[in-house]
Amino acid sequence: MITVSFDLEDKRIRRSYASARFPSEQKGNIFYDSEIFPNLKFAEEMPKALECLHAVVAFRPSHILLSRDVLGGKPLYYNANGISSYRSNLEMPKEVLPGEILKIGYEGEILQRRTFSFEEVMKIEDKSLEEIEEEIEKELTSLKIRNYCIAFSGGIDSTLLASLYDLPLICITASDNEEEWARKVANEVSRDLEIRRIGEEEIKRAYYEVPGIIEDSNFLQLSIAIPVHLTMKLAKELGYEGVLMGQGADELFGGYKRYEKLSGEVLEKALLEDLKNIGAKNLVRDTKISYFNEIKLILPYLNWKIIKNCLNIPSEMKVKWIEGKCVRKYFLRKIAEKHLPGEVVWREKKAIQYSTGVARILRKLGCSQTGKDLGS
Repeated sequence: MITVSFDLEDKRIRRSYASARFPSEQKGNIFYDSEIFPNLKFAEEMPKALECLHAVVAFRPSHILLSRDVLGGKPLYYNANGISSYRSNLEMPKEVLPGEILKIGYEGEILQRRTFSFEEVMKIEDKSLEEIEEEIEKELTSLKIRNYCIAFSGGIDSTLLASLYDLPLICITASDNEEEWARKVANEVSRDLEIRRIGEEEIKRAYYEVPGIIEDSNFLQLSIAIPVHLTMKLAKELGYEGVLMGQGADELFGGYKRYEKLSGEVLEKALLEDLKNIGAKNLVRDTKISYFNEIKLILPYLNWKIIKNCLNIPSEMKVKWIEGKCVRKYFLRKIAEKHLPGEVVWREKKAIQYSTGVARILRKLGCSQTGKDLGS
């Protein structure tokens, strides 16, 4: 988490106080959350040059530079009194937009503002499906392994990661079925698995805690955020520095159930719009949870080169109809076929809020789609 506060005198910034709490980092006058160090040589086009999810605050001689990645995966807000990864730390905050670079003068004025579009950043090169598949596999296996674990459910996204990285697996669930399946699949890929069973009390406590963490009380967001929060909390308790998650695979490869009703240009447009909006809909939520738990969130599928390659995959190779049955994430499953048993590759997986049983328990406890308070 990045936090900056200003001392103002006659509307001029006389003194600033800045900090970066893990997993964010500080190097000199640069405060950032990014897998790649932000080289200020490319400051004028940081959202384009820094090819990863990022939020950057850099103090320069004449201004303060703010930059955010084009997917909007790392939150960043500002006002006349400071800069923060959280809206609630500022009065009447303004958001640094996805793909935006902002220069703020020491008089508090906006000196420069430019927003790079998704198309400017994610330029596509024509490639064959064979080349795309080869490059995706290459990038997925290029991650430098540290003291990390994998958030595991036994679904195609997390199981492919488990097969590629020799890392321990952790699982949070309230479901007997998910626990049984996760244990079986972990055994198939020969990985150690730590399962934490959760019940009504843990979910109820998280229901009251999580809205403040993600700065959102929407039912869908909460039902997803609660298992993510409890997973990161477990990873932190077990001493891991970071946790790998499969976010992005649904948007890149066509994983959502609603895609089954779409085809052709309509499907192409839906896939692209969901990818462009992944920050606001999913990543900001999960990043704020990682900040709260002080643990690094690693998203291998959202590697910039993987994203560019996926944009080249025809929609009918992502959502494919075979003998009257729709297979979502078809292209990813074909990659996974090289590494995993067919039973795992072709099994349909439920969304996290349903597979873990969290949404069911929230409704049982009295939380409705309208956000009704739980009973005491």
